[in-house]
Amino acid sequence: MEGPFDALTHPKGDALFVPPNTPHAFAPADGQDADFLVVITPGKPRFDYYRLLDKVHLGEATWQDVGETQDRYGNHYVDSPLWAGRRG
Repeated sequence: MEGPFDALTHPKGDALFVPPNTPHAFAPADGQDADFLVVITPGKPRFDYYRLLDKVHLGEATWQDVGETQDRYGNHYVDSPLWAGRRG
């Protein structure tokens, strides 16, 4: 694959490699649930980042809380009209 892409759908069992420093986002397709495995190498302590994302999903935290952790977890957010529309 070669980008940029607005949206991709991957079938069950598929894999995707995201090069370092590449802006990206992921979410289940509309109306769907999804399970996925993230492998970060070299390893960085990001368990609390994913726990925070779960709290956002449960309504116990906000996207502003996530934004405030960018430097701590090395996740830097960029403007994306497509993503903003999904989170709407």
